[in-house]
Order: sequence, then C-alpha cells, then structure tokens
Amino acid sequence: MTSPFVARHIGPDPDEQTQMLKAIGYGSVDELMDAAIPSSIRFTGSLGLPAGISEEETIAELRAIAGRNVVATPMIGLGYYNTVTPAVIKRNVLENPAWYTAYTPYQPEISQGRLEALLNFQTMVTDLTGMTTANASMLDEATAVAEAMTLARRSSKSKSSVYAVDADTFPQTLAVLRTRAEPLGIQVVLVDLDKGEQLPEDYFGLHLQYPGASGAVRDHAVLVEAAHAKGALVTVAADLLALTLLRTPGEIGADIAAGTTQRFGVPLGFGGPHAGYLAVRAGLERSLPGRLVGVSKDADGAPAYRLALQTREQHIRREKATSNICTAQVLLAVMASMYAVYHGPQGLRAIASRVHDRALTLAGSLTAAGIELASDTFFDTVTAVVPGRAAGIAAAAAEAGVDLRVVDADRVSISADETTTDAHVATVLAAFGAVPAAPAASAARALARTTEFLTHPVFNTHHSETSMLRYLRKLSDRDYALDRGMIPLGSCTMKLNATTEMEAVTWPEFANIHPFAPKSQTQGYEHLVAQLETWLAEITGYDAVSVQPNAGSQGELAGLLAIRGYHRSRGEAHRDVCLIPSSAHGTNAASAVMAGMRVVVVACDADGNIDMADLDAKIEKHRDALSAIMVTYPSTHGVYETLIADLCAKVHEAGGQVYVDGANLNALVGYARPGKFGADVSHLNLHKTFCIPHGGGGPGVGPVAVGAHLAEFLPGDPLEPGDHHAVSAAAHGSAGILPISWAYIRMMGPEGLTAATATAVLAANYVAARLREHYPVLYAGEHGLVAHECILDVRPITKATGVTVDDVAKRLIDYGFHAPTMSFPVAGTLMVEPTESEDLAELDRFIAAMIAIKGEIDRVASGEWAKDDNPLANAPHTASAVTADEWNHPYSRSVAGFPEGVDRTAKYWPPVRRIDGAYGDRNLVCSCPSPEAFED
Repeated sequence: MTSPFVARHIGPDPDEQTQMLKAIGYGSVDELMDAAIPSSIRFTGSLGLPAGISEEETIAELRAIAGRNVVATPMIGLGYYNTVTPAVIKRNVLENPAWYTAYTPYQPEISQGRLEALLNFQTMVTDLTGMTTANASMLDEATAVAEAMTLARRSSKSKSSVYAVDADTFPQTLAVLRTRAEPLGIQVVLVDLDKGEQLPEDYFGLHLQYPGASGAVRDHAVLVEAAHAKGALVTVAADLLALTLLRTPGEIGADIAAGTTQRFGVPLGFGGPHAGYLAVRAGLERSLPGRLVGVSKDADGAPAYRLALQTREQHIRREKATSNICTAQVLLAVMASMYAVYHGPQGLRAIASRVHDRALTLAGSLTAAGIELASDTFFDTVTAVVPGRAAGIAAAAAEAGVDLRVVDADRVSISADETTTDAHVATVLAAFGAVPAAPAASAARALARTTEFLTHPVFNTHHSETSMLRYLRKLSDRDYALDRGMIPLGSCTMKLNATTEMEAVTWPEFANIHPFAPKSQTQGYEHLVAQLETWLAEITGYDAVSVQPNAGSQGELAGLLAIRGYHRSRGEAHRDVCLIPSSAHGTNAASAVMAGMRVVVVACDADGNIDMADLDAKIEKHRDALSAIMVTYPSTHGVYETLIADLCAKVHEAGGQVYVDGANLNALVGYARPGKFGADVSHLNLHKTFCIPHGGGGPGVGPVAVGAHLAEFLPGDPLEPGDHHAVSAAAHGSAGILPISWAYIRMMGPEGLTAATATAVLAANYVAARLREHYPVLYAGEHGLVAHECILDVRPITKATGVTVDDVAKRLIDYGFHAPTMSFPVAGTLMVEPTESEDLAELDRFIAAMIAIKGEIDRVASGEWAKDDNPLANAPHTASAVTADEWNHPYSRSVAGFPEGVDRTAKYWPPVRRIDGAYGDRNLVCSCPSPEAFED
C-alpha cells in the first residue's frame, strides 16, 4: 500500500491519467513505460527502500532524528556564527513559497521582485567591501575564494603559476583552494606572515583573510602594494559584519573581495546553504563569474532589472568558460540582503559593536587572569595561549554548553557573535579559571572604518516590521513562482516542494548546528546524511555517495576529480581527454576543464542522439588519452537513447570512465539505475529530482554517486588531514536542506518514487501529443515517445512569420504562465517539462494557452496583424500599458491583457514590459539605482 502522500505529490489522479493515456494511445502507464525505456537498461526489481509513510509519521521520525543533535552555544568561529533571523524574514522569505518556489530569473519581466532583492545584495556587498561590482551570489566562502583565485590568474599580468596564501586563512578554505588549484597547474604556497615569512619571489595572486582565522586584524596595505608591484592581484576574504567597523578591502587597494553572508540572518544549518559573495574593483567586472544582476530598461524606457550576459557564460563559451558555477544561493542572498535592509547601517553597526564588546570583555578578563593572547588586535575572535591546556579548557566549556575551537594543544579560540550574552562570556571565562573583568581597549582603532555605507534609501526605510512586511509582500507580488501556477521548464525540473518536506529546515536542532561542532553533538545529522546517501546509492545503483557538493556544478567537478584520481592511482595520469556530446549542458565542458581535462566534442545525429559513428572515431583517435565521457541520460534532447549501454561498453573498452550527468534522473528513478547500466559516476540534482526548491535560483545540492572503484576518491571533510579533494567548505555541504530530500523519499517510498517517474513521462508525452499538430516536436525516441520533457520547434514559425521564441515566451506571461526553457539545447525552441506534480487541469490550461498563441501567430501570418505590432511582439502587457489613455494597436486591450482562458479574477500582471537585454549589457549598472531613476 502506498503512502497517502503519494497522491498529494502526484498531480493527475487515476481517472486523469486514463484520459492522458488515451490521448497518446496507450492503455496503461506500464505499457507506456515499457515502450519508452529501452529494455537494455530497464530495472525490473523493486528499490530497496523503506515503504512510504504519512506526513505525520515523517515529522515524528524527523523529530526523533533532530533530537539526537545537541544545540549548544557555538563559539567556534571559522566563518560560521550564530545569528538571529528576524522573524519577519524567516516567515515571509525562508518559509514563504512565493520566494522559495521561484525559478532562476531568466525571464526577468516576471522576476522583478527577487531581482531587486539581489540588486540590494550586490549593493550591500559593494558598500561594505569598498569594491565596485559584486555578483549574486556564490555557493559558500571557500568556493567564492576559489573563484577569486582563478579570476586573479586570468586577469593578472604575472606569468607565475604561484598563488600565495596567508597561513591565517580558514582551513576549510585552504582545502578547497588546493582542490581547485591542482588540476589547473596552480601552486598554492602558504606564507606565515605572523612569523615574518617572505612572500614568494614571483606570484600571480595573494590571498589574505580579514580578520584572520586566529581573529587577528592586520594592516595589509603594504602587502597589497608589494603584490601589485609584482603584477599580482590581491583577494581579501573579509567578514562583512566586521567591515561595518573596519577599513574596507577597497580602501587598501585590494582587487577582489570574497566571503560569506551567513552571519546576516542565515542559520548555521550544519554548514549551509549560505550565500557566498564575490566583489571586484573597477576593470574586473567583465571577468566576474556567477550571476550578476544589472539594470536595463523596458519597452517604455522604464528601469528594469535583469541578469547580465556573463551569467550564462557556460552556455555561451562552454569549455572556454571561466567558471562552472550555475546555481547561486539566491534564497539565502535574499535573506542576507533583507537582514541589511531591516537593520540598516546603524543597526548593523550596533550589532557589530556588541559583538566586538563581548570579545573585548573576553580579552580583558583573560589578560587580567594572566593568560596570554595571540593577538591584541581583533574583531570578534580571541585566541588564548594556554600551553598544554587547550583540550581541557574546551572540554570544560563544552560541559557547560559552549563549544570553543581547539587550534592546537596550546591555543584555544573563542568567537563572539550576535547571540553572545554576558552569561556566555562568564561560562567561557570559568572554563579558563578566570572571572569577568574590565574590557580590553580596542587595538583595532587604527584600522577603523571612516567611510559611510548602505546610504541608499532602501537600507534606511524598512526598519519597522510593518514596513518590512509590506516591502517583502510588494516584491513577491511582482514575481511568478510555483504558488501561482505551472513553471513548465525543461532541463530544470520545477515540481512540488511539499510543505511537510520543508518543515524541519527551520527547527533549531537542524538550523542552529555549527558545521565544526563536536561529532557527539551531531549524531542526528550524521544519521540523516548516512541514511540519505544509502537511499540515493540504492536509487541510482551506485556503491557510494557524498552529499558534500553544494550545487550540481560542484557535483560534476567532484565526479570528474574522482575519475582523475582513479586514473592517477593506476599510473595513467596521462588520460585527460573528456568526450562531451554537442548537446550537453554548458557546465559539463566547464567542469571538465576545471578538472584538468581536454574537451573533445562528439556530434549528435539528426534525431538528437549521440552520433555513434563519430563517437567511435573520437574514441579511436584519443584511445590512449581517453579519461571519460560525460553524457546526460535521458539525453539533453529529452529522449531515452537506445544505445546508452553500448556507449558505456565502448568507452570502458578504451580504458575510459563513464560520467552520466544526473540532471534528468527524475526520468529514471524506479525504472533504470545508471550505476547498473554501465555508468561509473553521476551527480544528482536534489533540487530537481528530490524536491529541494529552487529558491529563485538556489539553493542547490549536487551529491556525487560512484561505483566501488571510485569510492576512495570521493570528496572528504575539509578539516580532516589528507588529500580529500574537498569541493565545499563543510563536510556535508548544504546539510541544512537535506531533510527536504530525506522527507520526500521517506514519504514516497519505492512505489511512490516509481509512480512519480512514470507520471512525469506520461505528462510530457501528453503535452507533446496535444501540441504536435501546432508546434513540431523536435526529437522523439522509439515509438515517437519523449522522456520527461519535449522540445517544441518554433524555428519554422519564425522563418514564416517573424514571430520568435522570445515572442512566444513573453506572450505566455499574458496567459499567466512562466515560459518553458528557451533556446536550450537548440536555439529557437522551447523545452517543456510538465513534471508529475501538475494536475490535468493545469496541463490543459497550458496546452490551451499554447494553442491560442499559435492562433495569434496565424493572424500575424495572414497579415491581419502587422509583424511589428501584434500581441506577441508587444508582450508582455502590463496593467499600465493596457489602461493607458491612448491605445493605437490593431488588437483590443482585452486581447492584450485578458487573452483566451485567463481568469480575470486572478490575473498576474507583470510589473514591467519587455526588457532590453542588449542595452543592459552595454551599460552595466549592478547596484541600486537612485529613486529618481524610476521617477524619470
């Protein structure tokens, strides 16, 4: 018997499924799946997973798991701090589906709310760091710093391969830097500046931590000047809260600033998800990786936000891309930006001052007790020198509920944060055998900030809860998310994110755990992670899984590094060619380059399948150097290719490994297992197949799953000694959102997961069958079937009428829909993925809209409407446009604003008209414009 949740998750009920099957000519779901999936890869057993349980039972189990975690007072630091998430932000952003179910803002006209929030984020970062341009956002501090290193290398005038790193850098950051440097031929050289060690003779970049891991605050101006004299670029990993009191990286001439915004109201979550940041000085903005929000203008000339060109650089430049970053941490960046909006500059400075005062009290009291400090210049972290006593002191503090950081046998580090109280300070002092005494004088005054920050009105307006609540509502009302209707995107699954799945994320037992807490306090998390990894291994047919990668792109990199490590262990380090089909997602090629591989493209045939003859030729040509092939299955074209098992065998015969990109795993679960049909490694997008919400473009989790022979090469704990190839800052990556996927699998059970796959395939084929006579379906597999998505070809329409894929996408907004994926993987097409969560009424509403739009196209084709003045060319239509005093178009206002099938009582109005992307790329504006810009 299946769990009652299955019927909640799957949209079409049995009667609706029968209607859908009839439309595509099949008598049952089983018959459809037998025809769709090649028998050579078909899994006919039952997944070895526990039976699905109810929502109430799932919450009870999660409560028991959470109860095994110990919520102590973390004063460990190292870039992770307790913080207070303002309740108005927790309820109205983190727990609000209007924010967490939104898609990446590639359709900017219906994303103006989250784009404004991200522009606030960029402005916050640039103001605090003293830089010119920031992106929105990075995955965590460690990966942000790694991106800064590669940015410095491609922008530096130095020909050196040496990257100099301050020894007082966070250890987890250093681990990720080393992982990213080695395949690229970068030599990371650690320099202990406190001991007077000299910088290398030549280096292309210098990394400085500010404040350092020890808490020390240093004047780096001389080092920056020396680095510039060598032609090197300088990155400062800076604490944003400290920068409300301390001189900015920009003021000392740094080229890049990187770090995390976690302590701006984002819970610890055992390591994530948290929004990292990356900011650059003028002149480097065009090299900035990741997503960048810019200001452009719409068809009326009004300011409007959109993503800048380099946001999608992997898709444009592929193996020449400078980064594989695809997911950002948008939801968390929104939270951090709203924390700054809510508190404003005075509030942030007050919080920072309280934190610093606590640290001064600790320092003064320890000094009064005769205890030496490693540095007398600090912001929030004090390191005490206690020869031979470090472990004992930390144990005494832990016994009283406070976690400290043991640096080594002789040093203990204590970090204050927003939640630190006088009682916490007294507890820590008691562990040292000290008592509260007069605070130390602040020795950091010489480095005090003298410049203003966050002067824009948005940071000085919404300080009451009433104002903040209304601001958040205003922004969310501008956006289209799953709480409004279907988001039929191919390639990026947008299925139900059930409330029960989301519920545990904000429980203190999950939210308030430091990633470096003692293992005795994290048994609940360790149990949940181990269970989830075991379930994912069973579902995929692999032998081992790591959830450390905090995005699909990082999962790709981790998988390719595992392949690299495997070949090297066998004395075959020369194997460095990675075969990639021409249809592949852009991150595949970028990831291969980052893993030190050479990309060789394999052609696709006219049906969209991998060209096996070209594959044979490429394998033969590169046989001795073949490292791997990266394929997406079902294919990027949305087809179950019949020869996938043959492909795997051919690559293995030549000594290579097979990487199956798990982007489309939601079309396989319960029916085929990559680890059993020939693949060696896959990454899995938990934010697609396993229901972690997109959050406007992130968080994402990209676990990597491997066969037994690759297990030893999986990423490991960045704080553990050894060469583990850590790809993110925390051992379990974005652990704070893993309860979502755990709950989904637990409630669905093996039968429910299998049914979800079948229903997704049914829905895609239903849409394809209903629309095929109006729009050609570009690719199909055997029996004319697609997998979980279908590609509608708009190119013949464009050739005949001038109506473009953009016109169709924007017109769908007027009908109350988010557009499908545009021009990927084929330019001039729409890729549609309905998912298993949409019921028949919503599927039919979308189909009706697409048919109605084809009818409008026919009126353009007939000459009834001019090619440059019709509802498609002018879409989307705003309320202002439709109610304007003048109306000079050949179609009615009603056709413009209330086309056929639109519910007049629940109409979504886009806040802006079509946005001029090219203008925004030519005129890059990436921080909050003045209010006067909108008045104009």
